[in-house]
Amino acid sequence: MPELPEVETVMRGMRVHLEGHTISYASTHHTGLRWPFPPGLAKALSGRRVDGFARRGKYILITLSGGMVALLHLGMSGRIVLSRPDADEPVAPPARHEHLVIETREGARCGLVDPRRFGMVDLVAADKVETHRLLSGMGPEPLGNRFDGAWLAQKGRGRRSSIKALLLDQRVVAGLGNIYVSEALFRARIHPARAAGDVSEAEYATLVTQIRIVLEEAIAAGGSSLRDYVQPDGELGYFQHAWRVYGREGTGCPECPGPPGCDGVVRITQSGRSTFFCPRLQADENDFGKDLS
Repeated sequence: MPELPEVETVMRGMRVHLEGHTISYASTHHTGLRWPFPPGLAKALSGRRVDGFARRGKYILITLSGGMVALLHLGMSGRIVLSRPDADEPVAPPARHEHLVIETREGARCGLVDPRRFGMVDLVAADKVETHRLLSGMGPEPLGNRFDGAWLAQKGRGRRSSIKALLLDQRVVAGLGNIYVSEALFRARIHPARAAGDVSEAEYATLVTQIRIVLEEAIAAGGSSLRDYVQPDGELGYFQHAWRVYGREGTGCPECPGPPGCDGVVRITQSGRSTFFCPRLQADENDFGKDLS
């Protein structure tokens, strides 16, 4: 699933191509994705000006004229394809798995492609966005001012579940996913199975700093390309080439030689998801053998 850096990259690409444009045409080619499209979605979009873009967690918010906001989630395989068709060429038919298309008076075309149909699109009044059922319970943005070591320490206090589970809880912090949690925990030298309540306030402060750094680096690199993910202009992101532990099971840790016989980066399963870490740099003997959920 695209994570925060990928969604931020897509959102910025859409902003460059579509902000200030007026939608001249919109069409839907199926009844919906994870949930049905709002009734009359295509008609409701047509004629509106695209006033701005924002991201909340892994959701893209498109502010439209008339006090409306289009809410978009890419799901597991969704991507946005942007183009500027030649006015002299016939209109191309929808691409395979293209479920929503908008065209603008200024000549831009935007298509939502989602083969697995786990994404979603909703249309909501601007003054109702914060209370939308998918957004209302979300925690602060990890790159925002509300997210700091004190906040995270308070949320982790007394928890016996793992620090990784805490970071993946969207009610605690919005937008973090499996890849960047593994990377941030490695950089902060915290074992992913360690109980959240056992992490000190100083360690939480360090962890927040490393979360910000890894997200900012990934955004600057254009996100990480996993299977179907590409940037709006079709270019693949490349931060995966800078992953230090994620997907590197059995390879040497990039920051320590390891003891004799060490296999380097280790993979464990937590709540059905793969976690990667260095058992030497992230050692936490008190947590070995515990439930890794």
